Amino acid sequence: QVQLVESGGDSVQAGGSLRLSCTASRYTSNNGYMGWFRQSPGKGREGVAAMNTANGDSYYADSVKGRFTLSQDTGKNTLYLQMNSLKPEDTAMYYCAADPIVLIPLRAAQYGYWGQGTQVTVSS
Repeated sequence: QVQLVESGGDSVQAGGSLRLSCTASRYTSNNGYMGWFRQSPGKGREGVAAMNTANGDSYYADSVKGRFTLSQDTGKNTLYLQMNSLKPEDTAMYYCAADPIVLIPLRAAQYGYWGQGTQVTVSS
């Protein structure tokens, strides 16, 4: 059973930074895609950033381009999301996802494995 465990969520002020981590168990991080999605109350799950872990190609939502950056440590089976210049609208539960076969990297329905989420709250 694949397990994805997120960490790093916190409460910060606008303009601050956070780094989220997603560690995969029984899933090789350089196999297929891993990504971050977020969901606020009353809204659907939004694709934030995703990476083809085999070659490092990364994809970002327009709303986070230039502020968020993905990186991976294949030795630790961990995907990181560095979030800078945080805004109140970034407030959400952030979920890590993974799947060996993904055609549309920022579409949540493409992913079969999900973590439990980590809360990010940005105050103005």
